[in-house]
Amino acid sequence: MDKIIWVVLAFVAGAFLPLQAAMNGKLAKAGGSPYFASMISFAVGVLALVIYILMTSQTVSLKELRAAPSYAWAGGILGAFYVTVIVLAFPKIGPALTFGLVVAGQLLLSMLMEHFQIMGAQSQPMSIGRIAGILLVLAGVAMMKNF
Repeated sequence: MDKIIWVVLAFVAGAFLPLQAAMNGKLAKAGGSPYFASMISFAVGVLALVIYILMTSQTVSLKELRAAPSYAWAGGILGAFYVTVIVLAFPKIGPALTFGLVVAGQLLLSMLMEHFQIMGAQSQPMSIGRIAGILLVLAGVAMMKNF
C-alpha cells in the first residue's frame, strides 16, 4: 500500500509540472523577466516549505548536514536551471514538446544512473527492453513535434 501512495504522488507531481510552467510563464510575462519569475517561484517554494516545517516541527542535524558531500548543494542550482529553462521553452515550443523532452531526458539519465549506480542509485542493469523504452519515448517526442 505504501508504494501505491508514492506512485500516485509521483504521478500527480509530474502532472503539476505543466501547470507550474504556465504559472511561471505568466509571472515572467507580467514581470518582464524569466529569471525574476524563476527566483520568485523558488522564493514562494521556500516560504511554503518553511511554513510546513514549522507546522510539523521538523528538525535537522546541522552536524550531519555539514557532512553532506559538496556536490549535494548543487541540487538548488540544477533546480534553478530547470525552472528557468522551462519558463523560456514553454512559450516557444509548447507544453507537450517541452515536457516530452523533459521526460525523455529524465528517463535517459535515470537509466544511466541506475546502470552505473551513480550517487547511490538502485542497481538496475541496462537491457534491450529499457533501451527500447527510451527509444519509444523519443519516438513519441518526435511524433508530438511533427504531428
